[in-house]
Amino acid sequence: MTSDEILLDVEERMEKAVGVLRSSLAGIRTGRASPGLVDSLRVEVYGSATPIKQIAAVGAPEPNQIVIRPYDPGTLKDIEKAVQASDLGFNPQNDGRVIRLNVPPLSGEVRRKMVGRVRELLEETKVALRNVRRDGNKMAETAQKDKDLSEDERDDLKSEIQDLIKKYEAEAGELAAAREKEVLEE
Repeated sequence: MTSDEILLDVEERMEKAVGVLRSSLAGIRTGRASPGLVDSLRVEVYGSATPIKQIAAVGAPEPNQIVIRPYDPGTLKDIEKAVQASDLGFNPQNDGRVIRLNVPPLSGEVRRKMVGRVRELLEETKVALRNVRRDGNKMAETAQKDKDLSEDERDDLKSEIQDLIKKYEAEAGELAAAREKEVLEE
């Protein structure tokens, strides 16, 4: 493999790791209602578990309420069951056309748990980034042994990989810090 191919592979994998963090953070509750809170919800409908976004429009018209408007009114009961069975802790209110979820304000203890979860997710992302760096460095070593790269090219590649991990760790840290701030806002 050439150094460009290795670098591209490493960068793509690091971008994916940060993307996973971004989507995981969207599912963490803050004091405000957000459609992201129900993104992970899967509804048993038409014989399979379907993501809620595929069967309903989800919105947050008020800071403390999520509204789920199914595309097919026949799936309303299935969505209600899925919300009740989930670990979200919301009590769905079904008016026959839409489901409303009232998002209660977070207590201090719950906020601390959410911040702890944000930090766990950040640490998991950093571990994933380090694993990608390790793999990239191994590929560089292998390429040098296979005479695809010189020692200087290998060392330059390792330096570039190190720069990439710094960039993506900083991005992940900023995402987590912003989410922590949102969780702690009252």
